[in-house]
Amino acid sequence: MKYAQMVEDALRGVVRRALNAANTEGLHGNHHFYVTFLTRFPGVELPDHLLERYEHDMTIVLQHQYWDLKVEETFFEVSLSFNKLPTRIHVPYAAVTSFADPSVQFGLQFEPQMDHIEGDSVVPAGKAFSPMKVPEDSVKADGPETDASDDEAPAAEKAGEVVSLDAFRKKS
Repeated sequence: MKYAQMVEDALRGVVRRALNAANTEGLHGNHHFYVTFLTRFPGVELPDHLLERYEHDMTIVLQHQYWDLKVEETFFEVSLSFNKLPTRIHVPYAAVTSFADPSVQFGLQFEPQMDHIEGDSVVPAGKAFSPMKVPEDSVKADGPETDASDDEAPAAEKAGEVVSLDAFRKKS
């Protein structure tokens, strides 16, 4: 039995349910999501200019301005603004390496699902992430005043700290 994989799959279901709730109910209060994913993972669809800029991984922010969020069983799609250009992205949940809602200090980290990777098509960046510290390399999708600019460093060049899931569990 591959229990670790079962747990990862279940936790990816949390990401899907959170995105689905945002899609059907909207994001209330200060809730917002940071989703980090491998850009070269099979099934990820990004324009070439973003693939060139984010060679390994990318963090998107879903907060105020995102459009046409589509949440499916194995992937999500969303339209965001990058440098004031509307862009549609497609991300399989298997490509997601971290998910966080900093407003409630909730975060998850995932190992890439290697059974979906063929050959050397994906090079994980090995980036650590803390949901309590906003990633400096996040790609903001909040409209013109917070669009990602061309002078930002690629995501793979920054690092954070690793946070255990135990930090988020209530102790009895």
